[in-house]
Amino acid sequence: MDEALVPEDSYLVGRILQGETELFRLLIQRYEKTVFNLGKSFFRNSSDAEDWTQEVFLKAYRSLKSFEGRSRFSTWLYKIAYNTALNNIQRKKEYCSLADNEDKLASNYTDDNPEHLAVRNAVKKAVREAVAELPERYRLCVDLFFFYDRSHEEIEAITGIPVNTVKSHVFRAKKLLKESLENVL
Repeated sequence: MDEALVPEDSYLVGRILQGETELFRLLIQRYEKTVFNLGKSFFRNSSDAEDWTQEVFLKAYRSLKSFEGRSRFSTWLYKIAYNTALNNIQRKKEYCSLADNEDKLASNYTDDNPEHLAVRNAVKKAVREAVAELPERYRLCVDLFFFYDRSHEEIEAITGIPVNTVKSHVFRAKKLLKESLENVL
């Protein structure tokens, strides 16, 4: 579909609140995959992530009146998702970075050269291991910043971590990753 023809999220929210509730499916289609991937980061399996994703969209639908448009709809939705995940996971479970998710690191790279594939797989493995070694608070900020393309301010809105702390976490994580991967890459 042409980007120019895709309705803005805030426009859809307004129409949904005016009674065109069937339009909520467009928001689900737009964000389902990224919310699901965030769920896999927390729950580490597809079944729990699917259940959680449904719960997130149900909460978002029920809370739609509280969306004020001061942030992007996606930021508001990810905040609901983040808080729902925190409420659902057991305290002993750790956040699992998207770097652990093979699909997210896979690219459209289709080189059949065995040597290139071996190098690519070794690099992916090294990145996964390096990210897994980061402190949990860094991994969360790195995921939201790099894998979900969220700004520092959006990460603050989603997690409640002050923006300067988010910036610090991303900066320190990048430094630790660089040090960790220096000899590998």
